[in-house]
Amino acid sequence: MKKSIELNRISKKYKLYNSPKERILDLISPRSYGEDFWALKNVNFEANNGDVIGFVGINGSGKSTLSNIIAGIVPPTEGETKINGQVSLIAVASGLKPDLSGRDNIELKCLMLGFSKKQIKAMESEIIEFAEIEQFIDQPIKSYSSGMKSRLGFAISVMVDPDILIIDEALSVGDKAFATKSLAKMQEFKSKGKTMIFVSHSIAQMREFCDKILWLEFGRVKEYGEANEVLNNYHSFLKTYKKLDKKEKKAYKLAKLKEIN
Repeated sequence: MKKSIELNRISKKYKLYNSPKERILDLISPRSYGEDFWALKNVNFEANNGDVIGFVGINGSGKSTLSNIIAGIVPPTEGETKINGQVSLIAVASGLKPDLSGRDNIELKCLMLGFSKKQIKAMESEIIEFAEIEQFIDQPIKSYSSGMKSRLGFAISVMVDPDILIIDEALSVGDKAFATKSLAKMQEFKSKGKTMIFVSHSIAQMREFCDKILWLEFGRVKEYGEANEVLNNYHSFLKTYKKLDKKEKKAYKLAKLKEIN
């Protein structure tokens, strides 16, 4: 099968500073300030056309960072990426301008994706109807609830019909009815052979929807394979991890981060 995503030894480094002064000194001084933090280290990942892949991992494991690299929003520090097709990332308020209205955001986002004003006008009513925000569409985004922002972002992203769809926690806000409608739309995309990446804390949704699972643990790939097998292993890990007290969780995290930083 044709590969839609190929990532080879992807790493992403950030600088952590103790103060704004350190950040400025790091820019103007030959001396290095701040602490290097590797959010991802040597991640290898491939997806074929038609794959539906879930990203799991406890908070801070690099799921969103990896999603943003695949979407082209964040560049990797090291490694090679090869993306075949147009990518659309759906996250809460992703790419939405708070001072613009919902309608203006539809136009702006679609123009950035290469659609003409005529094409956008033809899609607009369908986007608004799917997002279920008809009476609020001409209000500024900053007045929207997180659920409304998520619904609008999801509606825009699916209506532009991308080759690769990334859903990053976008179904964790809003009502159950919209989540059900969104999953049905994703099933439609799946039937068309599109590649989808699903980032969620809901193991039940992962089991229902995903073929494969990528388990990230503090910047590294812990496991990648068939959905039920990886999810069973991840679920067992979570049961053990949740029994740890705050101090033990911190020690576990520091030990894992020390391996890559």
